[in-house]
Amino acid sequence: MRMTAMIVALLLWPGLAVAQEWQEHVFRQDGFSLNFPGEPRITETMWVSQLEYQLPARVYSLERGPARYSATVVDFSTLEQQGIARWKECPPGNSQCRDGGETIGPGYWKQDERGAMAFALAKYMKGPYTVSDYAWEWQDMVEGHSLRLHGEDGSQVLVYAAMHNRKLYVLEASVPGTYPEPGLFQQSLGWLNEEGNRIRYTETIYSGSYHGLGVYPRPAYRVSGGQ
Repeated sequence: MRMTAMIVALLLWPGLAVAQEWQEHVFRQDGFSLNFPGEPRITETMWVSQLEYQLPARVYSLERGPARYSATVVDFSTLEQQGIARWKECPPGNSQCRDGGETIGPGYWKQDERGAMAFALAKYMKGPYTVSDYAWEWQDMVEGHSLRLHGEDGSQVLVYAAMHNRKLYVLEASVPGTYPEPGLFQQSLGWLNEEGNRIRYTETIYSGSYHGLGVYPRPAYRVSGGQ
C-alpha cells in the first residue's frame, strides 16, 4: 500500500514524474540497481570508518532542481587486512592490540563492519536536521536501517543504509517540503549476484553481520532477471 500510494502521488504531481524521467540504472561493478531521474554522476572517493580505517567508495549522485539523490557504496573487502596490519603494529596498552578472536577480529575489524550502518546514519543525526523516524527495515530481503529527517527549511530527507556482500550502501534523497516524500528512491533498490542478475532472497532476510561475515551460509535466492 505504501509503495502504491507513493507512485500515485508522483503521477498526480503536476509534471514531476514526466519531467524527471525516472529510470532503473544497473551498477554491476557495485552489485546493485537503483532508479534515478536521469544519469547519475559517479565519483571515486574514500570512506573513513568508525574506527578510522580508510575504504574505497563510489558516490552515485544526481540533482534535479532543488531535489538531490545519492548512493554511496563503500567496499569493506580490504578491512580484514587493514585490521590485521593495525593489530601487528599496535602499541602496548591499546585495546585494539587484542586479537579479538572470531567475534571482534584483529584490530576490531569485524566490530567496525558490523556497526557500519549505524555509523553511517549517526552522521545525519549530528547535522542540522530534526529526526522524525528511525527504524530497522529491509529492501528485497536485505536488512537495513531507515532514517527520516526534516530540515529547518522544511525539506524532507530520507536516508537508508544496508550491507550486502561486504559493501555498505547509503542512499540519501532530499526534496523540498512541498514535494511528495522521496521514498520511491529507496524502494527501487535492488541487489545483483556475481553474474549481474537481479536477485531476491527466499528463505530468510540477509544480514551483513551474519551472512556477510560468514557466520551463517548465504541464504538461498531466486534470480528475477539478467543484465
